[in-house]
Order: sequence, then structure tokens, then C-alpha cells
Amino acid sequence: MGAKNGKAHGAGARVNRHDRSPPRLVPRASRRVSVIFQTPWGWMGLSETAEGIDAVVLPKTSRQAVQSELHAASAELLEGRTSSQLKEAQAQLIGYLAGTRRSFDLPLDLSRGTSFQQKVWRTLRGISYGRLRSYQWVAARVGGKQYARAVGNAVGANPMPIVIPCHRIVAQDTSIGGFSGGLPMKRKLLILEGTLDKLQPERP
Repeated sequence: MGAKNGKAHGAGARVNRHDRSPPRLVPRASRRVSVIFQTPWGWMGLSETAEGIDAVVLPKTSRQAVQSELHAASAELLEGRTSSQLKEAQAQLIGYLAGTRRSFDLPLDLSRGTSFQQKVWRTLRGISYGRLRSYQWVAARVGGKQYARAVGNAVGANPMPIVIPCHRIVAQDTSIGGFSGGLPMKRKLLILEGTLDKLQPERP
């Protein structure tokens, strides 16, 4: 009987280990954490998943405004600590805004977008610092110029502005076009990169 009891106890232990494993692994894979930090341009935010950075909050005047945006995206805020990946992304963004960095070397998680949106975002990542491209230019590379309107929607849905440089997309007639972060921020980014003067003067 002792042997039987030992076998029963061993089997029970195996079942318990099996039952516990999904709760340990699944939340880690789907968990989103975030950090808020100050830059010379204002407060910014970042969030990440196990796959990489998945959101950038553009500079805002208050920490609360950034926190509200991150909370709306269901990202857990890391208070007083951060991951090495978020720390590196933070350093790269601050370097960019200071004019000492022109590109980003970060793992990104694009899974919040549809397959078409992800295709557009990957195309945007290929537009280098100091370059401007049109919606039609992007459309031609993701399926055809007839997709220009859909490209505009995908650009507007970009969850990682600056890192995925949607501010480098302008209208075909070289007018400034739109920007989800607002035109004043787009102008500021284009001034930083030295490209605003390549656009048509805006009407007063």
C-alpha cells in the first residue's frame, strides 16, 4: 500500500504542476507594461510586451495626460522601476529629440494592427531621417496607388509615432498633410529633421 500511495502522490504532483503552468506563462506573454518619463519636449510614455515596444505616447504637457493615454491602452505602469528594453527605448527617444540620434534600433510588437496596417508601418520604418514621402508613395509599395486612402488610415493608426516615423508622410502636393499627434507637433518634428522648408508654405 505504501508503494501505491507513493505512486498516487507522485501522479497528483504531476497533475498539479501541469495545472499551474498556464497561469504562470500566459500572462507573461500577453502582459503590457509601461513607463512615463520627462524629455526636453515634455512628458512621454512607452509600453512594451514580451515581443517588443508596442506604443509611444508623444510629448505632452503633463504626466497625467500621458498616464491617461497609457491607461486607455490597458498598460500596467511601472512605478520607480523599468525594464532594460523600456530604458533603452527611453534613451533612444531622448537622444532623437536632442538631435543626437537619427534612427531607432528597437524590437517592435506590431500585433495591435491588421496585416495591412503592419505592412504600412513596416514601410514607414524604411523612410530615413530627413526624407519626406507621400501617401501615394507608400500605397505603391503596399499594393497600389488605389490604396492611398487606406494607407492614410493606417498611418493615422500608428501606435508608435517617431519610432515608426509617420510624421515623414506628407500630401502628394507637398502640403503638410495630417498627423494624429496634431500639426504643431508634426511641424516641430519636421523642423528638427530639417524638412519643413521642403513643404508648400501653409495658408494663413
